[in-house]
Parts: sequence; C-alpha cells; structure tokens
Amino acid sequence: MPQAPSTSPDAAASPDAGQSADKLRLGLPKGRMHDNVVRLLDDAGLNIRASTRGYRPRINLPHAEVKILKPQNVVEMLDAGSRDVGFAGADWVAELKADVQDILDTGFDPVRLVAAAPRSLITAEGQLPDRPLRVAGEYPELITRWLKQARPNDIFVRSFGATEVFPPEDADYIVDVTQSGATLEANNLVIVDELFRSSTRLFASNKAMADPARKQRIDDLAVLLRSVLEARTRVLLEVNVGSDALDAVVKVLPCMREPTIAQLHDGAGYAVRVAVPKHDVPAIIPSIKAAGGTDIVIIPLAQVVP
Repeated sequence: MPQAPSTSPDAAASPDAGQSADKLRLGLPKGRMHDNVVRLLDDAGLNIRASTRGYRPRINLPHAEVKILKPQNVVEMLDAGSRDVGFAGADWVAELKADVQDILDTGFDPVRLVAAAPRSLITAEGQLPDRPLRVAGEYPELITRWLKQARPNDIFVRSFGATEVFPPEDADYIVDVTQSGATLEANNLVIVDELFRSSTRLFASNKAMADPARKQRIDDLAVLLRSVLEARTRVLLEVNVGSDALDAVVKVLPCMREPTIAQLHDGAGYAVRVAVPKHDVPAIIPSIKAAGGTDIVIIPLAQVVP
C-alpha cells in the first residue's frame, strides 16, 4: 500500500518530495555514461522513454521516477538523500567524499586517474623531478590527498576541462582520467603514477537503504541489472552426446552448477545444456568434439540469475 506523502522537514526541503514520496527516485547520468546505462536498463526490461520534460524521462518500473543529472550531481543528491539510487562514477564518490552505498559495479567506462607529464620532464628513472612543480587537474580532493603523501611541495592548479593542454606553459604535469591513454599520448604525456581506478556503478543513499521497503526495491533492481551483466559474459551451449561419451563430455564443460541433461528420442543419447563463459568457447568446442559431442549449438543469453 503506497505511503502517504511525507510532511517532514526533509521532504519539504526537497523539490521532488511532494510528487515522489512514495516512489523510488532514480538518477541517470548525463554524458558518456548515459548510453551504456540506458542499454543495461533496456536489456533488463526497463525501458527509458523520453517525455516532454527532457530531464525527466519515463520508466516502466512500477512506482519509480527518473531524473537525468550530471554524474557528480547524482552523487551529491544521493548523499543528501533527495535521490534513492543512481548511477555515477566511483571517482566522483571519492572526490566528493559522499557517504553512499556501493550497490553494483557495472564495469562500464573503466578509467584510471593518473599523473602524467611531458617526456622532457621525466627523469631517467621514469619519475618526476625532485623539486616543486605545478600540477593541473579537475579533482581537487583526490589530487590534494595524493600530493600530501607523494609530493607535498607541489602546487595544485584547478582545471575545468581540456587538462591535457596545460603543460608545459600553465602546469608542469597533470592529473586526469584516462581510458586508453590515447589522449595523453597525443599530447606527448607519459603516465608516472596512478591515483585511482573508477567505473560506472549503481549507488544508493543511506536514507533509502535504511527504509526496508525502498531497500528491497533497490536490491530487486540490482538483481535485474546483475542478471544482464552476467548474461553478457556467458552463452548457452547445447550438445548431443551418446551414452558412452556422456561422462567425458560433461567433464570438459564448465558450468554454473550442474549441466542440464535430457534423454534424446528413442534412446539415441543425451542432450546436454550448460551456460558457459564466452571466453571459454574457442577452447571448449574442440574439447567437446574430441570427447564425442556432436550437433553443438551456441545461443546468446539475455539474463542469468544464479
């Protein structure tokens, strides 16, 4: 039964409180994370549909409402409790020192926060020179924390995008996020240290997780999303095998628990079905054939719930 809208001071202070006190409030990230997150939700059967209010799309998740925000704003609102659950990078949670709960690592958009310097600045030992330098970056909290431990005499210069263009005129080196390292290499910058690793994750507010009903809905959402992520790493493999070779074929099949085995018509052998890791398939197929398996079929999976 839906709860009555809250009249607490916290609810009154929230611009969404009056219309969503009984709803799960989901934050979706703008920018590079958005497409992967929407695709994940869609594969889980949760469709995001545009509305006339551009930043408030519809979702076919019962009793839920969505708002699209910058990832750092998702983190801030989860920390404040005005959003219940949302997607953001782990780097912003660390940077903003947000007190939120890490529910699910999607593995999307993996990046490293690194210190990188022009080749001409790096010593023969592959290090920064032992003298005060200027460092530019967009993460004051993480960079300041690192400087205190690694280079306490360096001076921090705040950047607001395009950090890689600061050296050598406006900073000696930078701290920035990188995925492939291509942008750094294109600007003749070499990584000298790694500060942090990040990816897109599902976070929840402490306030929501303290509410048993909301916590259950967040846990249920995580189960749905995890099932899609698990399915993306596996395929369903089916193989026919004679009675004399059944044990040998089963022995070479990796599976989540035990394979499903069904007898074929007229006692012609068995059909064996198992969900296997995708990366094992090239090695498994020759092994199955060698063990006596035939009629191998590989089927994509949509969702896997262990």
